[in-house]
Amino acid sequence: MQKLCERLRFIRCGSLPLPSQKIDFMARVCEVTGKKPMGGHYVSHSNIKTKRRFLPNLQTKRFYFAEEDRWVTLKVSTEAIRTINKKGLAAVIKELRANGNHI
Repeated sequence: MQKLCERLRFIRCGSLPLPSQKIDFMARVCEVTGKKPMGGHYVSHSNIKTKRRFLPNLQTKRFYFAEEDRWVTLKVSTEAIRTINKKGLAAVIKELRANGNHI
């Protein structure tokens, strides 16, 4: 019974898929900043702590890369969108390629 209650708690929190749901293996990682989900706790009024995840604010965004005359689709956090606006797409892609990422 306890395992069933634990499974129901995870299903309610959204961290485990139901058996009928398709499992999505795509990582929740920003391609520019490397932000990933981090762990934490829900804290109730009685100070009971249960595990939770803080997910990054990721957006799938298309950018026009003028140097190569093509569209580039990136999964980026909102902080990375601000970085691209500040530095420029060419500089960010140059850094990503220098780090070994395929863009």
